[in-house]
Amino acid sequence: MASQVSPPAESFNRALPPSNTQRARDLRSPVSYQFRQGSVIGWLRILILLALDFSMLFLAWRIAQVSGTDLSVSLHVHERVISFTPTALLTIGIFAVVGLYREGDSWRDSTKLITTLLLVDGAIALTTLVPDPSEAHSLIPFAWFVFLGLVFVLLSRFSIDLAIQGARKIGTVRHPVFIFCQPDQAKRVVPVLGRKPHYTVAGWNDPQQLSDENRAAAIQRLCRLGVSEVFLCAQFPARELMLIYWDLRNAGITLHICVLLSSNICSSNSQVWQLPELYTATFAPPTIAGIEFQVKRGFDFLASVLFLLLTFPVYLAIAILIKLDSPGPIFFRQTRIGLQNRPFSVWKFRTMVINAAELQRELESQNENRDGVLFKMKDDPRVTRVGKFLRRYSLDELPQVFNVLFGEMSFVGPRPLPMRDVEKFSEHDFIRHAVLPGITGMWQVSGRSEIDNFDEVLRLDMVYIKDWSLWLDLKIILQTVRVVLQKTGAY
Repeated sequence: MASQVSPPAESFNRALPPSNTQRARDLRSPVSYQFRQGSVIGWLRILILLALDFSMLFLAWRIAQVSGTDLSVSLHVHERVISFTPTALLTIGIFAVVGLYREGDSWRDSTKLITTLLLVDGAIALTTLVPDPSEAHSLIPFAWFVFLGLVFVLLSRFSIDLAIQGARKIGTVRHPVFIFCQPDQAKRVVPVLGRKPHYTVAGWNDPQQLSDENRAAAIQRLCRLGVSEVFLCAQFPARELMLIYWDLRNAGITLHICVLLSSNICSSNSQVWQLPELYTATFAPPTIAGIEFQVKRGFDFLASVLFLLLTFPVYLAIAILIKLDSPGPIFFRQTRIGLQNRPFSVWKFRTMVINAAELQRELESQNENRDGVLFKMKDDPRVTRVGKFLRRYSLDELPQVFNVLFGEMSFVGPRPLPMRDVEKFSEHDFIRHAVLPGITGMWQVSGRSEIDNFDEVLRLDMVYIKDWSLWLDLKIILQTVRVVLQKTGAY
């Protein structure tokens, strides 16, 4: 829970480790783009499987043609022609959808392969051959093709599996892994992973090597060793564990966290695997680390330019209404704490009287936020008439699109808070400053002003950071539109 005692004013500058670059860097953005470690083996396996499946299906088709003269090059119904190529591509596409090219043991699942192939070919027969009496004579050779295709694909996959097992016995086609654990844990975990044929244990070390002061050097060593996966058997504070996760992700290294020992980072992005005597939550990086974040920044820039061009008349109308409603400037500028604890100026349309800051000190006793970290009042006497309307529809936030344009904010991210709120943070709260702040986020679409406790705000920020993806950003933007139109929880 956030502390009620204010630390020294400069304490928030020490809460996160300093950036390694001159410019503040979002923890989701790597210093350089990295391919996922070990991805070459995975892509090579997929390409071989694709080529073999296509070749085996073609071989089965040709044999069925030769042995059954009624099977023509093209199976057709009326004007729709179905030849081998679309049949094979449809089959392979369904294989991909159901996970028959996925890593792990999925591609070896013969039951799923048989079921999928029979369903696809059965659907082709039912929609092309059975309804048309003139094509009924093709059913027998087509059934022969289905049988041969099933046998050939199964045999080819069995052969590939044998070849991979043979290569792994001589020490190739393996993933180097590194373990961070205590010595007593190493006695149990190292033999378990050493028995896995697809792993080579590159070594183990104390978990403190992943602490804030040691992590950068440790990850550099892992990259030099060619480590593709890390097993973490230790408990870390949520903030530090989050930084470990993102630093490894940006290096293209898969993170496995022993669930029984540390489960506070498990999220919708993780997969739980069971090894003998060991449960892990697995977080695999994307194929190219950093691309998603650059897409996010590109979207922010282009969308902000387009938005400002289209809504210029709205900005002008709001400015006129503010001037007519109360004396004072049109815009309100406030220093907020942003990425990596750096202060920046947030711009908003003014919704309060000009002496609102002085009046807040008199109203602190009426703060409706339960833990006192954030200041919220439902009927704040400082808000003007036009200000109430602007707040109700979140129109006061529109000038922050300029902050997005300049790269100080994003459309989606944790809300940047004023110095008054940040000075009440406890150390673990500063994890929210490790990512670019946003105009909207999980907090805004989950109740907005109805959330009256900072612990819940922080929990939602943590969920966002853990589960972040481009798809999550899009969902939050769409939910924000709905929340604003419904005027949910705004005052």
